[in-house]
Amino acid sequence: MEYFLPIAQVEINLLFIFGLSLVVGILSGLFGVGGGFLMTPFLIFLGVPPIYAVPNEASNILGTSVSGSTTHYLKGTLDYKMGFMIVIGGTVGTILGIITFSYFKDIGKINVVISLAYMYILAILGTFMLIQGVSEIDKARKKITERKKLHKHYWIHGLPFRMRFKKSQLYESAFTPIIIGLIVGFIAAIMGIGGAFILVPAMIYIIGMPTRLIPGTSLFVTIFISAIVTILHALNYGTIDLILVTVLILGSIIGVQLGQKIGEKIDSSEFKTILAILLLLVGIAIAYDTFIKDEKKVNTLVSNADNLGPLSEFILNFSKDLPIFYGLTSVLLAVVLGVAAAIIRRIYSNWDDKRLARLKK
Repeated sequence: MEYFLPIAQVEINLLFIFGLSLVVGILSGLFGVGGGFLMTPFLIFLGVPPIYAVPNEASNILGTSVSGSTTHYLKGTLDYKMGFMIVIGGTVGTILGIITFSYFKDIGKINVVISLAYMYILAILGTFMLIQGVSEIDKARKKITERKKLHKHYWIHGLPFRMRFKKSQLYESAFTPIIIGLIVGFIAAIMGIGGAFILVPAMIYIIGMPTRLIPGTSLFVTIFISAIVTILHALNYGTIDLILVTVLILGSIIGVQLGQKIGEKIDSSEFKTILAILLLLVGIAIAYDTFIKDEKKVNTLVSNADNLGPLSEFILNFSKDLPIFYGLTSVLLAVVLGVAAAIIRRIYSNWDDKRLARLKK
């Protein structure tokens, strides 16, 4: 099912993209990590230029974050006050990230910068996860248990303007979540990822939040950061492709739900090593694609741009004539799909609970 994307100006197989997004979503739901680390490089491998892969994956993350955050909202496992503090820093960080993105785009180096960022971070993250996974397997075999001190004190805890966070039962400096949000926002703007790989550990080890509130609050923050990234990229560069975004979001949302269900039945910690190896392989593939592979790109713009269908032509004209509304539409699309998925999951869970209750009688 080959389809020429009107905005990204490349021809891809939408069915394959949906399947790939579904698999990445399953991994995200199973391991509790953001799919941006895998999906953005995969899009690049499939021929989508990095400058288009980053914002479209950010929009995809927005949809899955809305879905997950809505679920946690219904469960009451979300700290709004802490989330808003992180969002303040995230907004500033996102703007700084867009400025940096624009600088490298203007000098023609943005594709290399994105590839290098993914290459190094995937290598670092994959190595740490591999070490942790092997260590957990070894301890499980030897039946070793150890208690870790979760909340250590760093210089960041000595900052002024302390405030009370009732939901998390914490008394922290407002600058602590703001600084963390700034870093996450900066990375999200350049790499098109949610930043959970920084945000979640920071919430645990630096802020010291209760574990039950971390997933929901992290997703809540990601909604705002991803929305800002999506809008700014749409306005500044016109790089959001609604057709690509829709396919990515549908695949990811379904995949995340399946991954979470699978995670309830198996111990996903045993598979961390496999995920770590996968991240390392993707990092190596990016390095090969960037520095070794001969670039013989075929320009599909001339042969396909004149044969756009009615929908593609409408999207292309919409993005050019009304860029502000186009950016808002991309955000609204992600939000609507995300909320719809959460509501459907809630309805199904209630029905399943009633069904099991009847079977027990």
